[in-house]
Amino acid sequence: MKGKLIRIGLLFTGAAFIIMGTYRGEVGKVFNKAIRICLECIGIG
Repeated sequence: MKGKLIRIGLLFTGAAFIIMGTYRGEVGKVFNKAIRICLECIGIG
């Protein structure tokens, strides 16, 4: 029972952080960094 509560708590905590990051506009920042890193890895950037 305790393990199940911990899993549920971590699930809600993770969802809350995702929602907070979305509202702060961090999705675009992360996406741009991912594109930049991928382009550097294949030698284009």
